[in-house]
Amino acid sequence: MKTRVWGTVLIAVAIAATGCASGEDRATFPTASAPLQTTASPPASTDATRSTSTTTAPTPAPPATETIATGLPLPWGLAFLPDGTALVTLRDQGEVLHIAEGAKPVSVGHPPGVVPGGEGGLLGIAISPAFASDRTVFVYLTSRGDNRVMRMTFDGLALMPGPVIVKGIAKAGNHDGGRLAFGPDGYLYISTGDAGARDPAQDKTSLSGKILRVTPDGAPAPGNPFPGSPVWSLGHRNVQGMAWDKAGRMYASEFGQNTWDELNRIEPSRNYGRPIVEGIVHRSGFVDPIRQWPTADASPSGIAVGADGAIYMAALRGESLWRIPLDGNGNAGTPKRLLQGKYGRLRTVVSAPDGRLWLVTSNAFRGTLHPGDDRILALRLPVR
Repeated sequence: MKTRVWGTVLIAVAIAATGCASGEDRATFPTASAPLQTTASPPASTDATRSTSTTTAPTPAPPATETIATGLPLPWGLAFLPDGTALVTLRDQGEVLHIAEGAKPVSVGHPPGVVPGGEGGLLGIAISPAFASDRTVFVYLTSRGDNRVMRMTFDGLALMPGPVIVKGIAKAGNHDGGRLAFGPDGYLYISTGDAGARDPAQDKTSLSGKILRVTPDGAPAPGNPFPGSPVWSLGHRNVQGMAWDKAGRMYASEFGQNTWDELNRIEPSRNYGRPIVEGIVHRSGFVDPIRQWPTADASPSGIAVGADGAIYMAALRGESLWRIPLDGNGNAGTPKRLLQGKYGRLRTVVSAPDGRLWLVTSNAFRGTLHPGDDRILALRLPVR
């Protein structure tokens, strides 16, 4: 397979003139991800109902960061291989890069059938827990007709296509979900968006607005709450972050509608409210988030549990990394805002094998590009 090496390049996007209130961070919707000679910034939100204030702990000193890769065109998902290197998806390129610290990223393949558009394209990626023996990688992609999950094989040099294991997830210009992660139970969790439609998130027979739990072959995992269904939880708008703490408790980040973005503790069969409620409302039948943020401060995407036991949440519109401490019962303490405005929009955060956090920026989509964007950074957590 012919490989491509990515150097430091500048990518910018043309910003459309019309707003999109229902987008992943309620910002202006771009028309393409084409290289340009100038950068563009989205206009300020015109939604007068949104709050721009939040109550948080004092901002601590910025943690130390190291640069892993630069000049990446719209990176989205990142997953670590057992040797400590990583595979990274490029959303609009429909391409996967192999990244080793200290070396240039190398292309290892294009999963077939990717049709990028809006927030869709080549999104999440997950590595099989048994990768040492099965060499299996899973990707979430937008095709011509739907969003789907494909199983692939990676021999260290190239990705080889395999079967589609889950299909029929609704696609749209926004709210395509797309995060993949293996839980501590060994099953694959898939986050889906509501594809811009409201009611399907409450429909147990629909894959939209859900977290799904499946076997590596795509079948509903044993112990799922609804017999014969891959649905694990429902009532979601657009989940793009999933993680587990040391006790095996599951958490997910959630894009709100107009007022509140959420961090939820996920339990099987539970209903998280979309489109009926948003944020903390204490309404019977729905699960309140354990933390909420005004949409101007968050637009949360990926999350990870750090070596210190706290949840770290990447914020797009909020251009920050939020640290949310957890107590022994999984309750959330007061969030702290890290890296505010320092690297722009943050798409993905993943806990590395060495205890650092790897961060993926997303400034080429609805952001302001700076030299070196988009990039992957490593953040070394302070010793506690």
